[in-house]
Amino acid sequence: MLDVATQIERFFHHVASGDIDLYNECSLQYELAVFLRRSFVSSSYKVQFERPVAFFGLRRSEFIKNEIDITVFSSDQTARIAIEVKFPRNGQYPEQMFRFCQDVAFLEQLVSAGFNAGLFVVAADDPLFYSGGQQSGIYGPFRGNHPLTGTITKPTGKRDESVHLRGEYNIVWRDAGQLKYACVRAKPLHQNSCPTLISSQLS
Repeated sequence: MLDVATQIERFFHHVASGDIDLYNECSLQYELAVFLRRSFVSSSYKVQFERPVAFFGLRRSEFIKNEIDITVFSSDQTARIAIEVKFPRNGQYPEQMFRFCQDVAFLEQLVSAGFNAGLFVVAADDPLFYSGGQQSGIYGPFRGNHPLTGTITKPTGKRDESVHLRGEYNIVWRDAGQLKYACVRAKPLHQNSCPTLISSQLS
């Protein structure tokens, strides 16, 4: 059994100590995948980047996104774990928060389609992403400990795009040196999903 959540916590301990540098979203995706690959080197699991959902026998048209940021899976694909990552760096807080919601919804879809687990990992070094005076609407789950659930409408532009989360999530920010991170485990859209392969207290 792979304890991916614990490995993610270990990864950010190395970030906090300065052993691993994170400076943009690509660095988070790459460094985390490499760390997981080294952690599971003695197992038969593969850790790969940007695998299309079609690689796992799923229809692209049924999913919010086409590619998974990081996948951990057994050679016979009987065990599959999806990981999505975000590292917002250029302001645009409500837009980035909405993309966060899209990734969690995508993971809900994957878990319901047979993935054993789906984890969303976000790192932030801008305090306005996880704190600030505005705590209503989309800001609430990120800054005010409000649960993230239900229908979320894109907060900018024409506001003609929305995403629906079936699960309810609490975003718990943890310190990692000069930045903070949070990890959310996606819940399936229905009750008859495969059992999880991770053990964690994450929401």
